[in-house]
Amino acid sequence: MHGRVVMAGVGMIPFTTPSRTAPYPEMAEAAARAALADAGLEYAQMQQAYVGYVYGDSTCGQSALYGLGQSGIPIVNVNNNCATGSTALWLARQAIASGTVECVIALGFEQMQRGALGSMWADRPSPFERFDTVAHEVQGVSEAPLAAQYFGGAGREYAERYGMDPRVFAQISVKSRKHAANNPYAVFKDQLTVEEVLASPAIYGPLTRLQCCPPTCGAAAAILCSEEFARKHGIDASVVIRAQAMTTDTSSTFDEKSMIKVVGFDMAKTAADQVYAAAGVGPEDIGVVELHDCFTTNEVLSYEALGLTPEGTAEKFIADGDNTYGGRVVTNPSGGLMSKGHPLGASGLAQCAELVWQLRGQAAGRQVDDVRLALQHNIGLGGAAVVTLYEKVG
Repeated sequence: MHGRVVMAGVGMIPFTTPSRTAPYPEMAEAAARAALADAGLEYAQMQQAYVGYVYGDSTCGQSALYGLGQSGIPIVNVNNNCATGSTALWLARQAIASGTVECVIALGFEQMQRGALGSMWADRPSPFERFDTVAHEVQGVSEAPLAAQYFGGAGREYAERYGMDPRVFAQISVKSRKHAANNPYAVFKDQLTVEEVLASPAIYGPLTRLQCCPPTCGAAAAILCSEEFARKHGIDASVVIRAQAMTTDTSSTFDEKSMIKVVGFDMAKTAADQVYAAAGVGPEDIGVVELHDCFTTNEVLSYEALGLTPEGTAEKFIADGDNTYGGRVVTNPSGGLMSKGHPLGASGLAQCAELVWQLRGQAAGRQVDDVRLALQHNIGLGGAAVVTLYEKVG
């Protein structure tokens, strides 16, 4: 690997609910065109494409890009659960950093259906069998949605371990909506109170409906290139990927009989630690973070997995306002998955777009002041975690 990888362009479309979505090729093409326009490039200049989605037939990636032209380039379809978008980004960065190609597009989209996520293939073993075995052993069997059982159980375990009032989780929903109010791409912008969050229907453990991200639809894209390509084509090279890591589960996910481990705490911590070590920085140097808040409980866990606050101190971190504007690090200025929406294949690249805009100073009403380093955290159960550190240079 050699040279820094330049974030040449990013783009996304406003996320929507399933009842209002356009077909996935239309959404994907719009996001890709936005990223190309941001970079000042044409699709014909792309040398490879990595396209992520979870719910779709094989080669949907080709269908999503063929509206831009049939250039014959390699198009790789990517599916890594909720980490799909950032996995496409990880592959694109590797292609540039290895010197294999000079300019690549990463695209993510999802056209989702209403209701809780579920398996599409009931006639074969589930990839979650190991996870279910641990969950059932730790907390029994429930009719609640599977993901809510995992993340709700993890939140309950955290609250019991550290003596935290479970009501604290509801404060994440309130913060999320405040941030989303300034994001034209976000779905859910109505402001909430803690009381309203807690009064919404109970789902599992400490989770209520307003603490769970609902299915949404959308698309986002990024153009990555080498520094030499950027110089040659007059591309804005002010934002680069300084470090990136991708991890999967280790034995601790299953052996420690902990729901906190089941939902990827160790994956995320390992990836973050690798990124900090590679970049020679620490979490105290980060000014803004887009992290994987699929449930309010996971945002709290992620504060500690990413080292933003020591383990067991998230309640104070939240109470002191250190997770928002005026605090130590602004978390999810976009509104996060909770309020921006979580179209699985698009989420990682939407996080990427937000952080590039933040580093360029283009985030308008949600702009974080004086940002030079931005951290992205995207996980998918099953499992995969991708942590990316972006830097403003020059």
